[in-house]
Amino acid sequence: MTEPPRTEPSAPALSPLGWARWAWRVLTSMRTALVLLFLLALGAIPGSLLPQRVVSVEQVQNYYLENPDLAPLLDQLFLFDVYASPWYSAIYLLLFISLAGCVLPRAAAHYRLMRARPPRTPRRLDRMPYSATLEVDAAPEQVLAEARELLKGHRIADHGDSLSAETGYLRETGNVVFHLSLLGLLVSLACGSFFGYRGNMLLVEGDAFANTLTSYDAFHPGTAVDPAAIQPFWMRLDDFEASFVEEGGMTGQAESYRADVTYRESPEEPERTHVLAVNHPLRVDGAQVYLLGHGYAPTFRVTDADGQVVFDQAVPFLDRGDGNFTSDGVVKVPDIAPEQLGFTGVFLPSAATDDSGDLVSDFPDARNPMVVLKGFVGDLGLDSGNPQSVYQLHTQRMEEVGDSPPLAVGDSWELPDGATIEFTGYRDYISLQVTSDPARPYALASAVAAVLGLLCTLFVQPRRTWIRARRGEDGRTVVEVGGLVKTEGTAPLRRFHELTTQLNRRLRRSDRQADMEKE
Repeated sequence: MTEPPRTEPSAPALSPLGWARWAWRVLTSMRTALVLLFLLALGAIPGSLLPQRVVSVEQVQNYYLENPDLAPLLDQLFLFDVYASPWYSAIYLLLFISLAGCVLPRAAAHYRLMRARPPRTPRRLDRMPYSATLEVDAAPEQVLAEARELLKGHRIADHGDSLSAETGYLRETGNVVFHLSLLGLLVSLACGSFFGYRGNMLLVEGDAFANTLTSYDAFHPGTAVDPAAIQPFWMRLDDFEASFVEEGGMTGQAESYRADVTYRESPEEPERTHVLAVNHPLRVDGAQVYLLGHGYAPTFRVTDADGQVVFDQAVPFLDRGDGNFTSDGVVKVPDIAPEQLGFTGVFLPSAATDDSGDLVSDFPDARNPMVVLKGFVGDLGLDSGNPQSVYQLHTQRMEEVGDSPPLAVGDSWELPDGATIEFTGYRDYISLQVTSDPARPYALASAVAAVLGLLCTLFVQPRRTWIRARRGEDGRTVVEVGGLVKTEGTAPLRRFHELTTQLNRRLRRSDRQADMEKE
């Protein structure tokens, strides 16, 4: 009779609570935290390679103009707003939970370990990474007393005929502090995003800026920020100077940007002056004003067929990024009859003719400023109710009237309907970013604590030392020394050897003194 085949018992299925515990163990493991940290760094790469709206809206708009097919797809993936994207926030939140679940229990365990007594002396000290045996005439009590003197600064526990000592707890403390500081840094960054704000704008030379929502080209407030309650400071750009390298392989590179500004911290405060430069922000009432870059704002005067001036102002043009500040811009003239006017233009700060006969800019400074315009007449669409960018011209309801000749300062172009547009000069503008982050000091403190904790982890060497003293069969005292280290290298073992040598020297010195007293 054949026996039925044996079947292996199946593993019991996990309950929902069991699955939850398993997921928590996986999430709070150090391996998962490292993977999430790697993903966070990987996710930040697009934020470094692609322009970000939170830094410069103009650069994002330029990217749209240069890559009209790719830019919408990247925008759907939040690659122009990486640090505010749902997927980056999810990685950030998971990393915080993982670190908290990993570090907090570890910190509590380390605290309990610091309060506990050093471990008892092992039975076989000769199995330790370092071991030594001495025979001396001193009594065991005297041996242990001398050992206590040598081990001052260690945590010591007596075990009758032996003692154990431990030092280097600062290494694990530094490790815990490092990881707690990472948590503090994540919390500080989150609080800065929640309670802070960031805004960008262009400020033309001679114009002023009040810190209100309507003054910004782009404004990114935190969840808890009331835009009506932000710092009420005011600032005016009095003068701007940019210097560029004239000779050598770095010709055309910017040497320095200098903006002289006048500001008030509040309407009641007196005016003050400040020199705004790259990496030298204006700090006012808890906010920082950073100089990001500069550009040119050509000035135009438009007159209608009757000779009435209907437009006279500076228009910021955006740098193409060719290194010579060739800039594109749009001029909109709505207050003219019978039809509105619009112009797209190219500004050349140092106009010159290249080898092919095309007009280009050969240097970023304004040595020979010229502008070339393309004109349109019709409806600008400003009354449609749809928002428009000041850097884009919608020509669906407009008719092209042609291209202007290259216009130098003072030149004008007469349109077919009798209107005239004159290029009257240019003014510099600067791109600014205003940031307010009340958690900045806490982030700095967390970063400093993380560095200090890392230094402790790298340079502190934890050691455990055991010393046993007992009477031998010949009446002399046998001293056993054992040492254990948790780091690699020979330096800790050398310290154990020095301890043994010093203990032996002390005991022999006390033996000689005892012999002299007997004599």
